[in-house]
Amino acid sequence: MRRSRVNASKKEKRNAGRRDAEPMSASQLSQTAYEIETVLGRAGTPLALDEILSLVRDQFQSRSREEISAGLSRLLEDGVAAEADGGAYRLSASAEWMAGTVAGTRSGRVFFDPDGAEGREPSYVFPQEQAESVFPGDRVRVVKLGPDGRSRVLVSLREVLEHNTREIVGTVEQRGKDYWLRPADCRIRVPVRLSGAPAVPGQAVVAAVIAQPSIGAPARAQVKEILGSADDSSVEIEMAVRRFGLPAQFSAEALEQARALPDHVLRRDCARRVDLRDIAFVTIDGEDARDFDDAVWCAPLKAGGWRLLVAIADVSWYVRPGSAIDRAAQERLTSVYFPRRVIPMLPVELSNGLCSLNPDVDRCTLVCDAVITPEGRVKAYQFYHGLIHSHARLTYTQVWSALKGEKEGRDALGAVLPDVQNLYALYKALAAERARRGAISFESRETFVQTDEQGRITAILPREHNDAHRLIEEAMLVANTCAADFLVRRRAEGLFRVHEGPTPEKLEQLRALLSGFGLSLGGGDKPAPADYEAVMRQVRGTPDEAAVQTALLRSMQRAVYLPDELGHFGLAYEYYTHFTSPIRRYPDLLVHRAIHSILTRRRYRPEVLVDWPEAAEQGFAARPGSHGVGQSAAQAAAKKGPMYKTWARLGRMCSAAERRADEASLDVTAWLKCRYMEDYRGETFEGTVSAVTPSGVYVTLNDLFVEGYVHVSNLGWDYYVFDESKSTFEGSSSGEVIRCGTPLSVIVSGVDLDSRSIEFMRRDPGRRKGARRLRNGS
Repeated sequence: MRRSRVNASKKEKRNAGRRDAEPMSASQLSQTAYEIETVLGRAGTPLALDEILSLVRDQFQSRSREEISAGLSRLLEDGVAAEADGGAYRLSASAEWMAGTVAGTRSGRVFFDPDGAEGREPSYVFPQEQAESVFPGDRVRVVKLGPDGRSRVLVSLREVLEHNTREIVGTVEQRGKDYWLRPADCRIRVPVRLSGAPAVPGQAVVAAVIAQPSIGAPARAQVKEILGSADDSSVEIEMAVRRFGLPAQFSAEALEQARALPDHVLRRDCARRVDLRDIAFVTIDGEDARDFDDAVWCAPLKAGGWRLLVAIADVSWYVRPGSAIDRAAQERLTSVYFPRRVIPMLPVELSNGLCSLNPDVDRCTLVCDAVITPEGRVKAYQFYHGLIHSHARLTYTQVWSALKGEKEGRDALGAVLPDVQNLYALYKALAAERARRGAISFESRETFVQTDEQGRITAILPREHNDAHRLIEEAMLVANTCAADFLVRRRAEGLFRVHEGPTPEKLEQLRALLSGFGLSLGGGDKPAPADYEAVMRQVRGTPDEAAVQTALLRSMQRAVYLPDELGHFGLAYEYYTHFTSPIRRYPDLLVHRAIHSILTRRRYRPEVLVDWPEAAEQGFAARPGSHGVGQSAAQAAAKKGPMYKTWARLGRMCSAAERRADEASLDVTAWLKCRYMEDYRGETFEGTVSAVTPSGVYVTLNDLFVEGYVHVSNLGWDYYVFDESKSTFEGSSSGEVIRCGTPLSVIVSGVDLDSRSIEFMRRDPGRRKGARRLRNGS
């Protein structure tokens, strides 16, 4: 809000000297205003115009009197500066100040996120000089300047409220006699000088920050740990572990507790459990799986329908609340999966041993026992503690081979083949009910990387997703929805998996993009999952399928963990939770404890055991209005009881840890893919446009499943104009339209390991007859 303005006559006097001068661009004007604002702030006392001009020239660059006058006018109009006695100028006490957090991007721009703006597109940006004086994550106070000429608003740093970077992971470089750290996180633009570096150039290190940066002065850091050569893929994983703050070592106390556990189920563990060891439970997982959370069994009922048993590892039986193992699990909150390495949530004695539903051994479980109608609807269910003996460890490949009638697969399944066939029949009924419910069915093309003994990628291959995967997924959905219903019906507190519909802004962007494909999304302001699925039905099996699916996915909000039963948009469930993976997900363990408390008639009171950084939890709380019309989060908390705040905090922690794990895993995979593509520089590949931005397009290679970027200047000979409403580029001369789904031939032109980016240039398709290249838009 503007607090003060100059009157028209004063403005005219200041602008009179520059009426005949070349008009300044918006970005030049904002930069000049920033320089004046900085000079006034450093001076601390009012300055005359000539003094301002002299100081700006000394501290920044040469500016004319007219430019200084224009910049000063901007500051006066925005209320940042005010006139003092004697014709001098000072900073205004009523300038528009904002508090918030610094956010960096891979492109190098440094943004400011004001408090209360979580989830919105960044709209405030720091000038370049200040971008190098703050770390992403720092809490700051800024003053708003004016437009930066790129639809953003320029802000000026006034105060660092809280420094949140204590360690930096990066690679040592030598420049002259000095040693510097090149941060592995390319969002960090701060120069970091190493003091007394014991490492040598090319080594990856962890450095402790001993002096925070300031305008014109770099940060200083001291090497704390040498990880090894930065070119080593195993070192890259170690760098990611440090960068993302992943707890990789269990405490001595947690390990001692884990080693003290037996390696088999004891007689006392079997008390008050339903003995299901005669039932032919099986686990169905990927070939590389090492921990098995879930085992399934299914049989048809005489009256029609099926009985489905989903047995989940009873982790809560062994990991008692408040124990050292529980504390270690809460530090991690999820297992993290890298190529060739897993950082488990639980010690291996539990994750691969006592809790894992390995074949031919007894295991304690929490069982969801459900009766399902011929139409695929859950008619009844119950939960109880069980004792099972898995009869087979099957893989998706084996099961799919058997379901297709292949002899190799049928032989691998042996005696459990009829039970798997029952599961398949049940899956078809559940899939039909899913379609009737209107749930969205996305078929994402997942890939996996093959590596050699040194961890280098030898191939990137598509991961098949067939009905063997889907039948397990549907069985797990049954167990998860029953668990959510059980909590709701018993009015028990717990964590729900919440996936809300698209925001109005995302919905508007989606509809504009779909129009470019000749598609429309129904549902008005509040489309239902069925409306999304209707769009997908129109494009399945067409070249546009992948692009449209990506657009639909990006329009939806990220699923989070909340103590509120707000439903799952994508799956079209009224309420939903995670119950089936307690070995690798802490929210599932919490849900197990909540169900256990219902079964034993004992109230479970969760605790926050670790000092989790609250800054990391921002953006994972319920959005305003999520709790119902006119109902605030505080009112919702009052209705939920005294433990609501604790459940909410744990939900934010679990959501943030999930995001952290995903980002760490994707970061390492992206680095490996960049290393892999270095061998293909200059080679041509066929690809498909997967995303369109104002400055260029992203292309995914059809055979290597790697994504790279094509800048608009490398799209070809034509002059391409970006259409924001349709997210397309159109050739001004050729009329060619490039959008998501457009096939392109591209050449690998560059690879940047630091930014995890691959640059493509389009293989020039050649000019159309009679066409001419346009320059400068004419």
